[in-house]
Amino acid sequence: MLQTRRSFRGMVTAPHDLAARAGLRVLEDGGTCIEAMVAAAAAIAVVYPHMNGLGGDSFWLISLPGEAPVGIDACGAAARGADIGFYREQEHAAIPSRGPLAALTVAGAVSGWEQALEVNRRITSRPLPLSRLLEDAIEYARQGIPVTRSQSLNTSSKLHELEDIPGFASTFLIDGHIPDVGERFRQPRLAATLEHLTRAGLDDFYRGDLAGAMASDLERVGSPLRLADLRGHRVRNVEPLSTEVGGHQVFNLPPPTQGVASLLVLGIYDRLGVREAENFEFVHGLVEATKQAFRIRDRHVTDPDYMTEDPRSFLRPDALDARARAIDPRRAAPWPHPSAHGDTVWLGAIDGEGRAISFIQSLYWEFGSGVVLPESGITWQNRGTSFSLEEPHLNHLRPGRRPFHTIQPALARLADGCTMVYGTMGGEGQPQTQAAVFARHVLHGQELQQAVTAPRWLLGRTWGTMTTNLKIESRFDPALITALRDAGHDIEVVGPFEEIMGHAGALVHHPSGLIEGASDPRSDGAALGF
Repeated sequence: MLQTRRSFRGMVTAPHDLAARAGLRVLEDGGTCIEAMVAAAAAIAVVYPHMNGLGGDSFWLISLPGEAPVGIDACGAAARGADIGFYREQEHAAIPSRGPLAALTVAGAVSGWEQALEVNRRITSRPLPLSRLLEDAIEYARQGIPVTRSQSLNTSSKLHELEDIPGFASTFLIDGHIPDVGERFRQPRLAATLEHLTRAGLDDFYRGDLAGAMASDLERVGSPLRLADLRGHRVRNVEPLSTEVGGHQVFNLPPPTQGVASLLVLGIYDRLGVREAENFEFVHGLVEATKQAFRIRDRHVTDPDYMTEDPRSFLRPDALDARARAIDPRRAAPWPHPSAHGDTVWLGAIDGEGRAISFIQSLYWEFGSGVVLPESGITWQNRGTSFSLEEPHLNHLRPGRRPFHTIQPALARLADGCTMVYGTMGGEGQPQTQAAVFARHVLHGQELQQAVTAPRWLLGRTWGTMTTNLKIESRFDPALITALRDAGHDIEVVGPFEEIMGHAGALVHHPSGLIEGASDPRSDGAALGF
């Protein structure tokens, strides 16, 4: 049984222990939580390569004591040459989910690292060099890592759709076979790319020699992305969305992420008057709040440059009151509803000064587009497959448009002076798991690790599944499952610790200086402090 970790000087949580250790080592060397997160982000790109990488996007929430939280939106846009006609001319009714034509959006993750380090320069007079921050990632890529069960199983289950995509088999198979758990997995080209970035700087990814090499490789394999798309990419500083839940202030990122959905779930649930966790009212209330939130999300959330409604309007108290009143406390509302899926990694870091990071990084689906660029060894995301080729659709494809994102990091400033960062991977499961962890720990008083370990549910699709029913882990009381079925929920009971429920984590900084941390037993992760 995992226990809540506690320390005073700093802590990092990640869904792979080597990434958490990379971040912790930076804290031990006197680095800030931002520097620790860059180290952990680079390391997780190497040690969990099926979930995320340099070829994906990232989002940050940074909490600095005495200041409003800082949001960083490092989401890449669609290529200038990628429009509906481009795909229609090739007789595609939808954007292919894998292969070069799925690699149609710029990878923003590295620009997020760079922007976070800009924030870091104003909070420390002695920043650590980039070579130190990427040190562990380079070593893991060059010397190899033990293959996780998650990587082995995902390679096996997705091989039939990925094995013929440029670069996939030569990168993710070992001597032509699916890597076994514990087998050494090396990524020498990625090691060389990371080393190059330590010398040339992170902006080289977009406007330097690395950008030129990636653009040439992308064009050669058949992607619509070009060098001009990389050069035109700009990271965005954004004002986080927020709402009050039970007297606490909860933050998340604005569109194109589904951060508003996470805030909606908690804001609606808070109005239902549920007094304790783990009973029918708790699960039913959060599931029904999720349905209300997803209806708003699916009707309105897209690239904010194309939105007609201010997402903050959905978080007004009267709007949340109306949504709560629409919930029947005893009966399930009709479902399914259109949904999306993807996978991701969430990481958190807190340093001894009380500064905190909630960070998320993603390739979208497992292995993204499947395309691995031959010179750099970078796996490119397929986030652009969330675009529609039908113009009436809310998220229809346009050149330069940013895709809808399921990923979003969460942060809360609690009424007692604590700061909490929390999140998970898991497509549609992200707002649901965020709400469950927050409600269990903050609203209903569970210990932090208990709130992460406790059995979870998932309404809709996530990575690895296509069904849209309510999946629920078997550790729940059978009487509760029966009550949910009787209320009209379409229940599918799954295993006790299902990976589809996501890899969650959380950290809490107390006014006393105490830091508490939790990691998910469904992952390969750890919460490590000193």
